[in-house]
Amino acid sequence: MEASTDAARRTALRTIEVARAAGYSVQQVRDLERLGVLPPATRAANGYRSYTPMHVIALRAYRGLARAVGPVAARRLLAQLRTQPIAEAAAALDAVHASLAREREDLLLARRALRAITSEGAAGAVSARAGDAMTITELATALGVRPSTLRFWEDEGLVSPDRVTSQRARRYDPRAIGDARIVAALRASGHGIPAVRAAMAAMAVSGGVESTERILQAGLDDLAARSIALLQAGADLAAVVTAVPE
Repeated sequence: MEASTDAARRTALRTIEVARAAGYSVQQVRDLERLGVLPPATRAANGYRSYTPMHVIALRAYRGLARAVGPVAARRLLAQLRTQPIAEAAAALDAVHASLAREREDLLLARRALRAITSEGAAGAVSARAGDAMTITELATALGVRPSTLRFWEDEGLVSPDRVTSQRARRYDPRAIGDARIVAALRASGHGIPAVRAAMAAMAVSGGVESTERILQAGLDDLAARSIALLQAGADLAAVVTAVPE
């Protein structure tokens, strides 16, 4: 009994020690515990918190997760990971990787669309075949957005569909589809409507395409950094997940 008590004392950490080990402030450690990111610390008779090395691991896991998905989502997810069965926690982490992969594909599609638009411009106007066009429902499905989102982008002057049917329904030719992909990628990477409008308008002037491609490349670079952060946090996330009983 004395040996186990001694071991507990050796592994017991004060708030300031946990903060230093994980690179956070004392107040941040307390806040993250309050938000459920950390398991509750034990309290000594004098009221002081007592942490363990697992709290340091959880904080490191949170840091990588926050870089990958943002602090709000990371707080919610890590609190879930601490309490979910292992199979559910593993599935939740798989979903994070899949989400990053989808973001990357959206950016790559937007860049390809941008380059295709550039090539068309250099070669002269290219008339679209009827089979190349999409309805608003088809395009919304392809982009993973609602039709109302495409209508909003149209109202904001970001995408310009044709209305070619007797009911004046929207049809999107290849150029409009390319524009929509670029807008979707810019919006997904956190750019507001004014910034997206400026980027799309810039494509109509000298150097505009290059400016937009730089924005897309910056998004890909940031996404790579987020993916690496998630990978680096992998061992810590696994420790948090496997510390939860099934």
